Amino acid sequence: MSPYRVGQGWDRHALVEGLPLMLGGVHVPFDRGLLGHSDGDVLAHAVADAVLGAAGLDDLGTLFPSSDARWRGVSSMLLVEQVRERLARAGAEVVNLDAIVIAQQPRLATHLPEMRLRLAIALGVPAERVSLKAKSPEGVGALGKGDGIEASAVALVCYSAAAPEHA
Repeated sequence: MSPYRVGQGWDRHALVEGLPLMLGGVHVPFDRGLLGHSDGDVLAHAVADAVLGAAGLDDLGTLFPSSDARWRGVSSMLLVEQVRERLARAGAEVVNLDAIVIAQQPRLATHLPEMRLRLAIALGVPAERVSLKAKSPEGVGALGKGDGIEASAVALVCYSAAAPEHA
């Protein structure tokens, strides 16, 4: 059986007034933030679910449920770090990650290098293994009206030769 596994993650949250906007562990200056049980960081959530999916582990909502007050307002980057620890306990590591953030506003290009670095640190990999892009929905749909932000991610993980077989 191949030691490599691929997983994908996706998340979307509504933008609301009165909250800071966190994406990839970076505070992005904007007049609204993402509504969520944690800090609402859709990029971190998509990344965590991609890694969990590749490892065949439970999803983010199962591991860190919104019904558990411990996760209220927590930094989503902490969740990514905990996902990395679970992956390591399973005998695997992230090989690379490719992620996209879709937002009409704010423009994110200047924030991507810092997001990439913070994600790489949380995943325990060199920044060269993290690809991150920002795309605009070009005014189409709810995202195009600026009602929310969406992110998707694909992760490749590799199990060590000593790790137990995972289906």
